[in-house]
Amino acid sequence: MEKNYPVITISREYAAYGRTVAAALSERLGIPYYDKDFVRETAKQSGYSEEDIAREGEDMSRGSKIMNTLLNNATRYTSSYDGIYKAQREVILQLAKSPCIIVGRCADYILQEAGVDSFDIYLYADVEHRMIRARELEADPDVDVRKIIAKKDAQRSIYYKQYTGREMGYSGNYDICLDIGKFGVEKCVELLCELIKEA
Repeated sequence: MEKNYPVITISREYAAYGRTVAAALSERLGIPYYDKDFVRETAKQSGYSEEDIAREGEDMSRGSKIMNTLLNNATRYTSSYDGIYKAQREVILQLAKSPCIIVGRCADYILQEAGVDSFDIYLYADVEHRMIRARELEADPDVDVRKIIAKKDAQRSIYYKQYTGREMGYSGNYDICLDIGKFGVEKCVELLCELIKEA
């Protein structure tokens, strides 16, 4: 009999191997994962470009948050951030009709709010470990990856707080939080597979 897994969500610090863990879990559990594909699907359903969704779909600067709040309060205006969030929410709820893995996008909160059974993971690591991964992710070899990490973490936290009212990384929001730098990708994936199979 085939196991009916819950929907798995992965929230993560920047360069904490979220996509790598998602791909490994997908292969081992035999269920799809959505990250880049998610952007394409949201673009199809929302009318926003893939570039807009990649840029505004889970990162928000302090300045953007202030403008977003002011404009939304002042008029009947809907910001691109709000429009993209609503479209992403619809895609997440659609995908969650069958077992899958969703990376980022406030999926943990969206599914909990909708009463959908999910297994919520948070991945983090110290800056030194993440700097190694960030160098692999960044196209420019001369970029200051420490600054990129700080900026991306701040933007993701602001976005998450804006749309969930919760603090990103707070352990009470997740079923498990793992230090990927301490344990490594392989051990974390093995542990997660065991826990998910029991969920």
